[in-house]
Amino acid sequence: MRTDRTFESKEARLVEKFELLQESNGDTLRVAKRGPDLLRFPLYNKGTAFTHDERRTLGIEALLPAEYNTIDQQAERIFRSIFDNRDNIGRHIGLAMLQDRNEVLFYKLLSKHLEEIMPIVYTPTVGEASRYYSRVFRRGRGLFITPNYRGRIEEVLRKAAPFFDVRLMVVTDNEAILGIGDQGAGGMAISVGKLALYCAGAGIHPAQTLPISLDVGTNNEELLNDPLYLGYRKKRLSGDAYFELVAEFVAASKAVFPKVVIQWEDFRKDNALRILDRFRAIVPSFNDDIQGTGAVASACVQGGCRINNTKFEESRIIVYGAGAAGLGIARQLRQQLSLAGFDKDAQTAAVLVMDSHGVVSDRRDNLDAYKQEFAWPEERVAELGLSDEGRRSLANAIDAYKATALIGASGQGGAFNEDVVRAMARNSEYPVILPMSNPTSISEAVPEDVLNWSDGKALLATGSPFAPVETAHGKRLIGQANNVFVFPGIGLGTILSGASSISDGMISASALALARCLNDTDISERRLIPDVSRLWEICGDITVAVALQAVDEGLSSEAMSEQQIRERVASMRWKPDYPHIESTIEV
Repeated sequence: MRTDRTFESKEARLVEKFELLQESNGDTLRVAKRGPDLLRFPLYNKGTAFTHDERRTLGIEALLPAEYNTIDQQAERIFRSIFDNRDNIGRHIGLAMLQDRNEVLFYKLLSKHLEEIMPIVYTPTVGEASRYYSRVFRRGRGLFITPNYRGRIEEVLRKAAPFFDVRLMVVTDNEAILGIGDQGAGGMAISVGKLALYCAGAGIHPAQTLPISLDVGTNNEELLNDPLYLGYRKKRLSGDAYFELVAEFVAASKAVFPKVVIQWEDFRKDNALRILDRFRAIVPSFNDDIQGTGAVASACVQGGCRINNTKFEESRIIVYGAGAAGLGIARQLRQQLSLAGFDKDAQTAAVLVMDSHGVVSDRRDNLDAYKQEFAWPEERVAELGLSDEGRRSLANAIDAYKATALIGASGQGGAFNEDVVRAMARNSEYPVILPMSNPTSISEAVPEDVLNWSDGKALLATGSPFAPVETAHGKRLIGQANNVFVFPGIGLGTILSGASSISDGMISASALALARCLNDTDISERRLIPDVSRLWEICGDITVAVALQAVDEGLSSEAMSEQQIRERVASMRWKPDYPHIESTIEV
């Protein structure tokens, strides 16, 4: 890792090693900083973990308290300090401040306390953090690309990017942040949070990640009228001008960072689909809201089949919500059925999509173009025997279709009411019910209610974290159907394989790998998704599956066996431990 290109050749081996994510405790890192400047650079700063010899040679004696601490001692202290604050936004601010002064310690803390910290740096707290972004701003992180830079985005990237070997970007235009909509420049909190989990889960070095906000304005009047708002204070760019800016950004990113992979995040559904389809062949890229959500939902349904001892292709699945996430879920379910040998008609029959107007059929007037992809033929809807009123009722549709799995991507809190849950329980011994919308306030159901209404039978996974539920049959752990299980492995698998694009097959490989990660304990506890404490292991398995699929499809930059891929994964993944620091500046 380096911030300039002035290193001597004798340092090249260590610098290259650091850049390729291979960093082990005991390695020496030589940096072009010393004294107070060194302490102000978060990827070099070790705080009280600088040894006394390092303090003397690096010119930082007397700038730190006398006592030396290990990184584990530091992590214990800072964890107590941050979590003494009972307010989650306050905790988010505390963690952001730590990341801004000592990144290695931040990732050590995140890795050691993943279950407690993930809901703070990611859903659900990150949604609220994006609301308050301008009011609690401390220090810039990532790059904000605005319409002011049109015609020179490549120049801006070259000059402003903190590192020159960026391999992974999370890019948002801030318009569809979780379930709370347009948050303007505050969407940067989402990109930063997602990349933190790439580093903690996949082991991608933070120096090779870059959060991006395409700050093209906001239509949020509250932000535009807020004197403290920090974003581009104009109405959103739209139409051709918007897509021209995105196209320039993609071209510039590829020119400056030729090996970069892009994750698109929280775009409005129509823009999300158009951007994904237009640019995925230009730069390896995927949309987590569409494809990542689809992969996780598919894995949960497959987990439900294991518990029910049924075949995936026998499932009858209702996707409630026809936005970008609903489309991604429907696409991925059909892709899995295609892999099982089902033709298009059978794929259609196995997945019924509903929105706020009811069953999505080709009879509907003014049907959005993207919804036509998964609209049922009217003849097939008629076979369900539903009246016009009945086809607008989720509970009626469940009964008529005999649904075995129900997936929520509606953003409508409480949509899975008692009638809906009881209808599901009539059709399957252990119905799969996935209220996946997040944050918590817009979850389609509360786990305790679902379990009560289904007499404890429902197999549950939720988009937001929920506490265990006490039932008549004992405590039920509620798994989180969280995209964090797949997107780190999709990103690292693409980087590792050098894939020229991210195919639908690679996304499907991530879903199948996640489903295979359910162990015997998970099945006995009727869990649809593994525990997040196993994230490192799971991300490794998904990385291998994605890279192997890229090789099989001829998308990889080189041929590799599964064993070679596993060896490369093991050698590439970074863990947060301090190297020994030396300075290249002579005094």
